[in-house]
Amino acid sequence: MSNSILTIDMITRKALEILENNLVITRNVNRQYDDSFAVEGAKIGSTLRIRLPDRALVTDGAALQVQDDNEQYTTLTVSSQKHIGVNFTSAELTMQLDDFAERVLKPRISQLAASVDNDVANAYKGIYSSVGTPGTTPATSLVLLQAQQKLNEYAAPMGNRYATVNPAANAGLVEGMKGLFNPGDTISRQFKNGLMGAGVLGYDEISMSQSIVQHTTGSRSASDTILVNGAVTTQGATTINLDGGTGSATFAVGDVFTIANVYAVNPQTRQSTGSLQQFVVTAANTASSGAWTSVAISPAIYTPTNALATVDSFPADNAAVTVLGAASTVYPQNLVYQKDAITFATADLLLPQGVDMASRQVHNGISLRIVRQYDINNDRMPCRIDVLYGYSTIRAPMAARIWG
Repeated sequence: MSNSILTIDMITRKALEILENNLVITRNVNRQYDDSFAVEGAKIGSTLRIRLPDRALVTDGAALQVQDDNEQYTTLTVSSQKHIGVNFTSAELTMQLDDFAERVLKPRISQLAASVDNDVANAYKGIYSSVGTPGTTPATSLVLLQAQQKLNEYAAPMGNRYATVNPAANAGLVEGMKGLFNPGDTISRQFKNGLMGAGVLGYDEISMSQSIVQHTTGSRSASDTILVNGAVTTQGATTINLDGGTGSATFAVGDVFTIANVYAVNPQTRQSTGSLQQFVVTAANTASSGAWTSVAISPAIYTPTNALATVDSFPADNAAVTVLGAASTVYPQNLVYQKDAITFATADLLLPQGVDMASRQVHNGISLRIVRQYDINNDRMPCRIDVLYGYSTIRAPMAARIWG
């Protein structure tokens, strides 16, 4: 009986299935597919507008106090196009689909998935909540519970919570937590797989990924006594002035610090959580004669008189600033997140005409395109597999970083 010929649509669907199965971080974030570009084909730089939840103040008493709608928006830029090249011959198209996938697709698609995951792991730069001890590999249940505490203090939904850690943290956690209050079947899975698994400590899944990235802190001196330079008095401030450094020391994007006597508040009750608010630096800043001007930070500073409250009081002049981690040091950034904290969106790439093969398929919020063409100059049939996407940390309070 003659073999059937694999079609480009069959190949594309299988490639998309392999891509999904090899994603780790991206598999568990909010994946919004945007088909608005399907007619013309999306391009790098296209933007999507994403609505954030409305927040308002609760009023005491019988008298009605109407508040204006306070909906917040953010934009996500479709800024990353990744592809991988692969060649397959007409003879290979006569193979069974599973054999074709194993020999031709899997070796390449797994690399594409790892590259996408590694990109999305950079979402840590927008996350300010941090737990763990910089320089110490996580190895106890406490650090995972402290990350849960951060999400709870910011009123993140209890469901769809995930943790993704690097191989070192995974080894430390599995060893440090083996048998600790775990049901027998959970212990068995951990022993057999060497992974924490699902349904542990309130997490839907604790995964291991080699794509977790490392953060290099700024170059400030360890002996510097950094202080707030001028009290913050404006609601919604997203920059702060600091001094007490030396020379041209730097703050790097992703650096985290706290300010003395500035505590985080619960977004629903606007009461202090008892934990100092952590701020993340969102733009690199270099000091001039030991002073940093307009250091960009997140979250924006709002006191409890505002519906968007993030802190219990404004930072005072000369308040002490404590930066997490040593200067100019590399630390892994393991991630804990509720599904809606990070959004990953793909868009339809143009399907070119006049080529040998072309197909685009969408599944579970991911759009993937495969195009093959004949190269008359070199007598070859080059093929490319593309995905166009963007990602963003749109609800930072619903995520936390575990420093390693």
